[in-house]
Amino acid sequence: MGALSKTSRRNFLKTSGAAVVLPYIITTKALGDGETPPASERIVMGGIGIGNMGRGDLGAFLGRPDVQYVAVCDVRKSFREQAKANVDKHYQNDDCKAYNDFRDLLARTDIDAVHVATPDHWHAIIVIEACRSGKDVYCQKPETRTLREGPLMVEAARRYARVVSGGSQRVLEDYRDVVNKCWGGELGTIKWINVNVGPLSQPCYLPAEEVPDDIDWDMWLGPAPWAPYNKARCDGNFGTSGGSWRSYIDYSGGGMTDWGAHHFGGATFAVDVRELQPQEVVYHNENGREFLEYRYPNGIVLYHNRPDTGNLQVEGTPGERRDPKPVPAYKGSGGIYGDFIECVKTREKPFRDIELAINTMAVCHLGIIAYTLKRSLKWDAAKQQFVNDPEADRLRDRARREPWVL
Repeated sequence: MGALSKTSRRNFLKTSGAAVVLPYIITTKALGDGETPPASERIVMGGIGIGNMGRGDLGAFLGRPDVQYVAVCDVRKSFREQAKANVDKHYQNDDCKAYNDFRDLLARTDIDAVHVATPDHWHAIIVIEACRSGKDVYCQKPETRTLREGPLMVEAARRYARVVSGGSQRVLEDYRDVVNKCWGGELGTIKWINVNVGPLSQPCYLPAEEVPDDIDWDMWLGPAPWAPYNKARCDGNFGTSGGSWRSYIDYSGGGMTDWGAHHFGGATFAVDVRELQPQEVVYHNENGREFLEYRYPNGIVLYHNRPDTGNLQVEGTPGERRDPKPVPAYKGSGGIYGDFIECVKTREKPFRDIELAINTMAVCHLGIIAYTLKRSLKWDAAKQQFVNDPEADRLRDRARREPWVL
């Protein structure tokens, strides 16, 4: 007799009974229903940085039926615990894990993708490590703190075949009217476009305060120079003129990068140079009014703070019309978040593919360096260095505290 026939009737009933009971302990959400795909077809996600923008990103991804959100990470205990509570409430369980160190989250093999909304000085390190860990990434703007970081992020995305999306929804959504006019041909040949944005970030001289128990201060600083804790130094509010990390040079490029990611992103998209980087930045100072003129290889000019000129004001060719061309759009549904999730599934490049986002950030950082040196610059995009300009080359990057090096 075979081994199966030797199984006792009692054991057979026990095993068959377990098989019958099993489907009843799997939730409807796990199996899928009319609104939710089965768990095997959902993108498993975690979030790194769950402050102001991170909460918004979490809510956007958590609300998608094709996402299963399983982990959060933040150096502030209250932030990560509240985020965990929100995720658990959404799924009516207690499965969400909360981490202080992003490396613990990235080490999980069950996570497909992460969103990153830390302060800017952390973005490049986390995105690159996420790619190495086999995760797709949605990274909040501004994607970089320095010029050197951008190509390293692009290289990581390509080497590890990851979908990496920049996070500016405004590029397509807020500036659509300008985009449609330019791409629709009604302005004729485009000559220039202007962006008004600022200010640059500044050094921080805030006095030391006692570090609260709620924050891992050394981890918050990460690659930035050591500095004493001060609430305003690490405040996540959206101001860029003091009282937030966005205001200070160790963590951000100020309004030039924070809002510049939006405005320069929209401008370069509108005049169709988002796949290029400028070859020259001309510094102007007219009676104390500083402004920049970015010159592109195809002849397009992008101004920054051109006197008496509106934000995203475009100069075309009066009386001329060009043939319209189709405007690139999001894939899938649900705006820029849905675009990212759709591309995670299809392995296409997202609307704000990291290389396009980095080209925008290059505009921001080139401008900061020109204003810092108060002179014009020539930029070799292929070599990612300035032309015969070692002084400017030294400003392509910033020193980082070990072990957080690139």
